[in-house]
Amino acid sequence: MIGPGPYRATKLWNETIRLFRDGMPVKRHWAHFRSYDQSFTGAEAVDFLHELLRQNQNFGPEVTRYQTLQLLKKYLKNHVIEDVKGRYGKEDFEDNGRLYRFPPQSPLKPLPVRPPVRDYKAVPRIPRWDDFEEIPVPEKIPMKPLVMNSTSWNKRHSIAIGEVPECRLVTRRELTPKHVDQIWKSMTLAHLQSVLGLRSMDGVLDAKLLSSKHIVHNVFSVNKQGIVVLQSKADDLPHWVLSAMKCLANWPNGNDDRQPMYPGFERDVFKTVSEHFQRLKEPLLTFHLYEIFVSILGLLQQQQVAIEALQVCCLLLPPANRRKLQLLMRLMAKVCANPTLPPLNNTIGARTLMVQTFSRCILGSADEVDLDELLATRLVMFMIDNQDSVLKVPTNLKKSVEEHLSHLKRAQIKYAGADTDTSMMSPPHSFCKQISREQFERQKVSASQGAIVDLLENIIQDKNMSIKDKKKKLKQFQRSHPDIYRQRFPTAESEAAVFPEKPKPQLMFLTLKKPFQPFQRSWSFRA
Repeated sequence: MIGPGPYRATKLWNETIRLFRDGMPVKRHWAHFRSYDQSFTGAEAVDFLHELLRQNQNFGPEVTRYQTLQLLKKYLKNHVIEDVKGRYGKEDFEDNGRLYRFPPQSPLKPLPVRPPVRDYKAVPRIPRWDDFEEIPVPEKIPMKPLVMNSTSWNKRHSIAIGEVPECRLVTRRELTPKHVDQIWKSMTLAHLQSVLGLRSMDGVLDAKLLSSKHIVHNVFSVNKQGIVVLQSKADDLPHWVLSAMKCLANWPNGNDDRQPMYPGFERDVFKTVSEHFQRLKEPLLTFHLYEIFVSILGLLQQQQVAIEALQVCCLLLPPANRRKLQLLMRLMAKVCANPTLPPLNNTIGARTLMVQTFSRCILGSADEVDLDELLATRLVMFMIDNQDSVLKVPTNLKKSVEEHLSHLKRAQIKYAGADTDTSMMSPPHSFCKQISREQFERQKVSASQGAIVDLLENIIQDKNMSIKDKKKKLKQFQRSHPDIYRQRFPTAESEAAVFPEKPKPQLMFLTLKKPFQPFQRSWSFRA
């Protein structure tokens, strides 16, 4: 199974040739009184290749014997096979007993050389908050940062303990329609690349050729049934084609009483519709989008993924093409499901008739591609079976774009001397592992407490802060977070250790003379 990616049609062509050469039974055949070894008849080749294609997941059981015959004619033209006399190219392959053989080497198509990929995303960058001109509104406000890193927690709790940093409120101008269109285009292509699982859109889609206005129009300019509404009626289907489609889609109730009724009337109506679409200069899915739709064929085994990929791809169509495709797919689905509608063909059923008639009107390449008819059949079959889903606007994409636009219109905070807080900007697209609510609550508590502990340590270790200011902040911290403070300072001694005692001043001792003795009266011994 060849998955989505560039040059998928060429890869399928080469794979089909290899399978056919490796599996086709060959033996000795007699013709015109001669024997030919390692040969096979045209009928044998059709039988084998038809069953091979029906069993292959890339093509499926809807492949007809006629389509197989057409493919073998292309094999003969490209010298994949030759007749037993070595002729090919101008010869015509016949589904009968005519003998054919394989040439010594089968010419496989070389894949185009891809230029080196500079950017794996290869889609326009999604405009972000800082891409638009700002209108600063000076204002001092205490703001709680959203991301709980240490820097943000320092800002938050410095406010709680008395420091209010200088900051300003920054708003944005109203987004212009050009900005909105650019965002829709960028996010649509990024979403499509993600759904397809591709590292690059190189070789699959050229984003420069896409119109962002088409995407926005296809999303919002629709009626209650989800059908695109065109600005100009000149781009719409002619009224007589719309009338014919309505007649078939609602048969027998869609027939106007003024219209003639005769045997085979419904076949003439169907012929009117089919001839109009077969005269289109370009398939409804456009030549430019051929590779991307062929790439989606590799996802049909994953039904929901393929439906989402088709939903996004169909948004890239010009609005007129999308409207015609919506109306045609509804017609095809209703005709296939209407048992009261008389047979439109005597030999094949309604479903097969719809696919054979309109598949090349829906998907085709600008250059003749050998597997065009088979690939278009496979895609149209899938779209008929899921027509109620593939042409809807993908709700998850619409929600993502609207949330991004809403985010760009919000105001943000800038602190003095710092750039816009990146925590407030729209985060880049990434894949995150989902956790339970209990795990989230535990992580939230642990992260918060860790940041608060770091804040306390910063206050303690700050050597430039005066002792007076440090004591003041610690007291404020103790009032705000008593449990954390108690863990850090379980005893008075541990708290006192933060503030070293000042050396006591030495006492100055003065050397004094012998203290004055008062005059003591001496007794006279004289008589």
